[in-house]
Amino acid sequence: MSQTLTAAMTAPLLAVNNVEVIYDHVILVLRGVSLSVPEGGVVALLGANGAGKTTTLKAISNLLRAERGDVTKGSIEFTGERIDRLSPPEVVRRGLIQVMEGRHCFGHLTVEENLLTGAFTRGGDRAGIARDLAKVYAYFPALRDRRTSLAGYTSGGEQQMTAIGRAMMARPRMILLDEPSMGLAPRLVEGIFEIVHRLNRETNVSFLVAEQNSNMALRYASYGYVLENGRIVLDGKAEELRENEDVKEFYLGLGGGGRTSYRDVKHYRRRKRWLS
Repeated sequence: MSQTLTAAMTAPLLAVNNVEVIYDHVILVLRGVSLSVPEGGVVALLGANGAGKTTTLKAISNLLRAERGDVTKGSIEFTGERIDRLSPPEVVRRGLIQVMEGRHCFGHLTVEENLLTGAFTRGGDRAGIARDLAKVYAYFPALRDRRTSLAGYTSGGEQQMTAIGRAMMARPRMILLDEPSMGLAPRLVEGIFEIVHRLNRETNVSFLVAEQNSNMALRYASYGYVLENGRIVLDGKAEELRENEDVKEFYLGLGGGGRTSYRDVKHYRRRKRWLS
């Protein structure tokens, strides 16, 4: 087997390489962030509110400029090609979709109309769109029952399902899922993650999930990154992070003591990967 073919088979689907993000030309938000997501993988991006999780996802999907933000250093690659210089619609056409924090359904449209907006880039493939709509309803039976209801009058859980289903209608290779547990009851959160797990297992769609609910995210992810103050301070296999005492204390709420920052821990191993 040639070295080129071997490299292509082992290359990650998504690679974020030493990325720096600045808002308003002066506010440094991300500092040398590097992470990767394998084909068919589920990766968790963990951290407290304000750590930079949403900024990382928006840098990947190229939505920063709408908020006066820019990737000023590093590169972002998807399927081996740079995407940080593409427009958001071009990123979507490549098969990379972001489900925004707070669900962001079109409240004045029905649930089914919301789902169909996800297939906008697919043109006139009516038969394929109808098949995929049926699949979305199979994953989310509650949406089939509410398909004619205005999305703005559905529950938070149903809106989150609608947002994920809308992303699936674009036939993505990867979904960036931002805070799917926000504002939902624990039972609904577990149901959402179970569906994400099924979608990943049955359709091979990759997920990068930004979450404050680290306990839930690490149950369903295979790998995780801990983000704090715009930097990756720790990464590893999900089961290893679940057993890490410092992660338990700061991000799973299972420890004691008065520490206020992961950086206060003297014995953590910080792993920085710089571009050569």
